[in-house]
Amino acid sequence: MLSDVDNGLVSTVIVKDLSRFGRDHIMVGYYTEMYLPSNNVRFIAINDNVDTADERSNEFAPFTNVFNEWYARSASKKINAVFKAKGESGQRLGSAIPYGYKANPDNPKEIIIDEEAAKIVRYIFELCMCGKGPGKIAKQLTEEGISTPMMYFREHGMPCRTKVNMSNVWCNRSVAGILENMTYIGHTVNFRTATVNYKTHKKVRLPKDKWIIFENTHPPIIEISAWEKVQELRKNKRRYTKSGKKSIFAGLLECADCGAKLYFCTSRAHKEDHDYFVCSNYKGNTGICTVHYIRENAIYNVVFEQVQLMLRYLQSFESDFVKSLVDKSAKDKKKEIALRRKKLEANKARISELDGIFKRIYEDNISGKLSDERFSKLSVDYEREQKQIIEDTVALESELNQEAEQVDNVEYFLSIVRQYTEIKELSARVVNDLIDKIKVHAVDKSSGQRVQKIDIYYTAVGLIDVSQHMQELA
Repeated sequence: MLSDVDNGLVSTVIVKDLSRFGRDHIMVGYYTEMYLPSNNVRFIAINDNVDTADERSNEFAPFTNVFNEWYARSASKKINAVFKAKGESGQRLGSAIPYGYKANPDNPKEIIIDEEAAKIVRYIFELCMCGKGPGKIAKQLTEEGISTPMMYFREHGMPCRTKVNMSNVWCNRSVAGILENMTYIGHTVNFRTATVNYKTHKKVRLPKDKWIIFENTHPPIIEISAWEKVQELRKNKRRYTKSGKKSIFAGLLECADCGAKLYFCTSRAHKEDHDYFVCSNYKGNTGICTVHYIRENAIYNVVFEQVQLMLRYLQSFESDFVKSLVDKSAKDKKKEIALRRKKLEANKARISELDGIFKRIYEDNISGKLSDERFSKLSVDYEREQKQIIEDTVALESELNQEAEQVDNVEYFLSIVRQYTEIKELSARVVNDLIDKIKVHAVDKSSGQRVQKIDIYYTAVGLIDVSQHMQELA
């Protein structure tokens, strides 16, 4: 309409009332009092008795526009209140169903796994575990002819916001969004975005401390352990160097002295066995750390040898390995945990009992049955006891959680190791599955020879000295 007005094709604009033209009083005032009259266009709002051809009819138009905007603001507040209450109760906000899921036929408000799309989601996470970033993954999905989420929704008759001519090319942002989405581990995350205000539909992304996360609200597609590993890989992005090379260890190596990451350095002019890592805090003679120089092939050989040794050891002595990590046999551990749980329950009962005692002695003091001096002494003693019990309870809960987590971590590590009966070479997938980080120490030349120590921290279980375990068995 504005284009037609600019081209002189409109002589009169007629609306039912001013609210149908707009509820932003500034913009409505601009168009009805300045823009349209300057283009010789007459404006009529029938129910509000507004006609720009009659100046007397426009006297109350500004007030009407303000009330129209106030109504929009009030309605927005009410809708936001309902929206907030819904989100805080754990209900999934928004009508869009995440890729990999579909509406439950028995309860449309719930979502269930769509196995056909879920396979692609798992495939994307698998490619990331193999060392590929969103760009490489998007390119591979496009080359393999896999439908994008929007194309998939349209092909299966599912609701989606699509254009008529839609491209079937995956983009980096779509892949990254899938890799970072907590929906795939069964969690509902509300309030990730918000509109600027009621006058605009523009959305802004909220910081994570504003999110509200409800765990285990629907079936997961990806295991939490795998999702957390991918987030760690995404945090330590492994980019290609200028020479076009990329190391399977990039992002995993840390300086044992300053804790900084080790940079992967290479050159087109050098052979592959000349590629090396250096501490990122080393800058010639002015850095805050020493070089910690180590060649990539040296890292490869040491890690490959240690991983093979660890696999052979676990295949023969898995039960001994579990026992050594958990410190005691499962039977003894269960007895110890049972005793601690019993102590924990007793502490909680005593805390509740002390609350009741506090209430009774306070009432006795108010009624005069208990003197102020006696009340003060008793309350101090009971408060001291309760404080100590609360501290002991917190410590017990922490210990129980750590012990349960330790057992779970060992079992999770073993579940990964059992997938690899034999490794003929290291790949990005093997390294990412088995290793959490590698700490590189500075070179020691005190013996007259170049000696450099590296520590391999395995996924979930940390630093393991397999040779030490084998010596203990011997």
